[in-house]
Amino acid sequence: MKNFILKYWQEKPLLCILSLAGFFRLLAVIFSKGYGMHDDHFLVIEAAQSWVNGYDYNDWIPSITKGLVTPSGHSLLYPGLHYVLFRMLEFFGITDPQSKMYVVRFIHAVLSMSIVYLGYRMAEKINGSSAAKTTGLILALLFFMPMFSVRNLVEFVCIPPMLYATWLVMKNEEKKKKFPLLLSGIMLALALSVRFQTILFIGGFYLALLLQKKWKEIFLSATGFIFCIAIVQGITDIIIWERPFAELTEYVRYNMEHANEYITQKWYNYIILLAGILIPPVSIFILFGFLRNWKKHLLLFLPSFIFLIFHSYFPNKQERFILPIIPFIITLGVCGWTDFVAHSGFWQKRQKLLRACWIFFWTVNFIPLVFISTAYSHRSRVEAMVYLSKKKDFKNFIVEESQHEGFTMPPLFYLRHWLSYPYVTKPFTLDSLAERISSTPDSLKANYVVFNEEENIEERIQNFKKLYPTMEFDVIIEPGLVDKVMHKLNKRNANFRCYIFRINKRNPFSPPTNY
Repeated sequence: MKNFILKYWQEKPLLCILSLAGFFRLLAVIFSKGYGMHDDHFLVIEAAQSWVNGYDYNDWIPSITKGLVTPSGHSLLYPGLHYVLFRMLEFFGITDPQSKMYVVRFIHAVLSMSIVYLGYRMAEKINGSSAAKTTGLILALLFFMPMFSVRNLVEFVCIPPMLYATWLVMKNEEKKKKFPLLLSGIMLALALSVRFQTILFIGGFYLALLLQKKWKEIFLSATGFIFCIAIVQGITDIIIWERPFAELTEYVRYNMEHANEYITQKWYNYIILLAGILIPPVSIFILFGFLRNWKKHLLLFLPSFIFLIFHSYFPNKQERFILPIIPFIITLGVCGWTDFVAHSGFWQKRQKLLRACWIFFWTVNFIPLVFISTAYSHRSRVEAMVYLSKKKDFKNFIVEESQHEGFTMPPLFYLRHWLSYPYVTKPFTLDSLAERISSTPDSLKANYVVFNEEENIEERIQNFKKLYPTMEFDVIIEPGLVDKVMHKLNKRNANFRCYIFRINKRNPFSPPTNY
């Protein structure tokens, strides 16, 4: 059996790599439910489903939200595609939110396979089979890749068209056919329409071609880019906002004015992040290889380098922002390192040490790979809404987070109701809630309460019972295993228990003291 696997690996390495990538992505499709971050759910899934239901969750569409006069700064292409998908699924009778998300994750998993394939092909062209195998395996099995592959993160979804555009120019260097070059520009326009920040990568892409004096490539690719972006962004915004590129210009304006209002870090934050998530000492090898042959492979290096430099300079530094260039860093980094080792007397004499470094890398990588690929992210938030959606008497609910200044937004997609729900926080007290309820129609008055997080839970429940003395304890929704670990490592990861109570005016109930 061992000999058969080795023979198959030697004869068809790409197929083996794609099979491994597909296996772990399929695990993520089945088990990695929920959502990873705020944006990959609330800016995509909630928006798309609300449009299907004739509602505008984020107030993005002026034809739905009457009186809306300002663009939001979000491209509508990606959520718009989900809108089309959800309409199609409902046409075929698939209305359950979890069932829809199985389909969404599967489509994204298939799309992400192109990252593995294209990375392999580019490395093979640059530095042969050995570099291609290593590159393919890392892109297939790096511990966070399968999970991110099935998420609705625009920072990840924009990667395939960026890679494909680069590959089209690379493989067409000798023949210089017109259509592949036109197509590369179209791919870059689609990447920009998914994630506006890729404009930095695109600028570096054309600058690299300019420095190499590839005039034909620039002209044809730019023609495809301008044609596609004019349709996807220009004409679309004219229809919606009566002016072209309204969302893109609003995006630039907003981020320039609010750059310091989000997570700010030191300029070297992303370098440290890359060195960590690519697992040292191999991460050092990859970063060294990425910088080593930058002149020789300018088309791979310069767009990613400009992207990295800008984000290192810009104050707002969220970890996911750097995702679009990670496959490029891995591909060029592995190629550069492989070439260096082949000509290094030091490493040629220390093959055992080099092998030990890679064994350490794969051992450390494999431990979180299985857990993260099957992690149900933000399980308690999702399952709380699923639970309430199945209650026949459900009318509305209250979010209780009186221990915080703000509250955690519940994913209404899983509730299957688009409603305005009341909440209790430090600024919005129980007295404020009582005033709001007094003016709420009986049909919309909450009959369930969701207490988020364990902090001061008994005290919060007793305070709430002053307003609803007959409130009944219903159920506790637990977070997933990885959620619990992440919360213990960093309390900023809001992965908590949800305590659900039912408001029952007729049957007073004293909840148990051990929640």
